[in-house]
Amino acid sequence: MTFRNGLSSLLRPEDSVLVLIDHQPYQLTNLNSHDPHMVVNNATALAKSAKVFGVPTILTSVIADRGGVIFPQITEVFPDQEVIDRTFINTWEDKKVVDAVKATGRKQLIIAGLWTEICVAMPVIQALGEGWDVTVITDASGAVSTEAHEVAIQRMIAAGANMMTWLALAAEWQRDWARVETALKLNDEVIRHHCAGSGIAYLWEQQLLNTPVSGSAV
Repeated sequence: MTFRNGLSSLLRPEDSVLVLIDHQPYQLTNLNSHDPHMVVNNATALAKSAKVFGVPTILTSVIADRGGVIFPQITEVFPDQEVIDRTFINTWEDKKVVDAVKATGRKQLIIAGLWTEICVAMPVIQALGEGWDVTVITDASGAVSTEAHEVAIQRMIAAGANMMTWLALAAEWQRDWARVETALKLNDEVIRHHCAGSGIAYLWEQQLLNTPVSGSAV
């Protein structure tokens, strides 16, 4: 096994490309590995994080006229972007998607989708075999059962994939809080809306910073 370690193995926004696969109503109705509300929240947070860091994002669905369009929470992040609709279950067999990814010139491929055991696992395993550096965002993905999700993760790890959650990815892209432009956007546009307690704590911090000290002149 080739171990993924060292500074160069960390994800960088300038080298990353994100593919969001089949976040559609049909898949959501049989999502049982996660709370469906959390998957919608996490996938949206992932999309917004990519936008904050300028990471190219490809949106793709499968037979949308029957399975439904991608969640509006995601498409509204990229309002002018075409969603690539496929017939292939395996996204990586769709030339239009692969060409869109290759056109970015990036090699750190990040994938999330529904369902983990099918629509995520197949393209991940194929792309790994073609030499891509592949990361799966597990909490913006989901499967028909907990077992299906966990077995798919094991299968992809065995094939060489890296596993992360959306907030870990955002932090890795940020890397240094001194990068003020993205730090402020990450907190204001993503964490405050999608990170529960941390978001509320951030708002509380802003409140305290703008509260006059007791006894001082206003």
